[in-house]
Amino acid sequence: MKSARTEYLRPAAAEDVPALLALRAEAEGWLRSKGTDQWSDPETGERAIAKWRASIDEGRAWVVVGERDKVLATVSRGPVDRDFWSDADRPESALYLYKLMVAREASGRHLGTRIIDWMSRLAALEGRSWVRIDTWRTNTGLHAYYERLGFKHVRTEAPSHRRSGWLAQRSAGDVTLPHDLLPIGGHDGQEDASTLLGVPYQTTDAQDRGGLTSEKG
Repeated sequence: MKSARTEYLRPAAAEDVPALLALRAEAEGWLRSKGTDQWSDPETGERAIAKWRASIDEGRAWVVVGERDKVLATVSRGPVDRDFWSDADRPESALYLYKLMVAREASGRHLGTRIIDWMSRLAALEGRSWVRIDTWRTNTGLHAYYERLGFKHVRTEAPSHRRSGWLAQRSAGDVTLPHDLLPIGGHDGQEDASTLLGVPYQTTDAQDRGGLTSEKG
């Protein structure tokens, strides 16, 4: 008999930082093996780590954990990145998804898809129209992955100081795996519906540069 899954989503905490850094290091190695230079710039990585810690403190980072609270995946949300999205895009109409990573050992559990489904439901709950992403411009494999999940390419921006800029969005409320939704839990592992409602709203202030773009992690 197939055993029941035990993974659930909860807010990231300071004690998760070592596991998150290990998850990023694993992702960097895997990306290199796929022939992409994404996250290969050490300076970019250092900035990402600093902002990652801030996102945890601000309640914007989440983790998927499995047995014994082992971190299997992570995702963050943040404010609009003004290098890419303008007022014409109606920034307030979207939830901005950043820093999605899944451990290689959890491959096959569709955690990336299920996390995006959760963010999509959250965006709809907040009355937004879109879930938006930006990814490394040269990572065509990642572009194809997001397109398979229903994201539509909006355009590609190429500011000289950034390597990200492939912009895409998916309608809020769209769910790819409706029968395999991630349960939400607190730090004790108990499911708590109020946790979903307690996620801090992102800002759309152009001066708030706290968003962790795909380039930065």
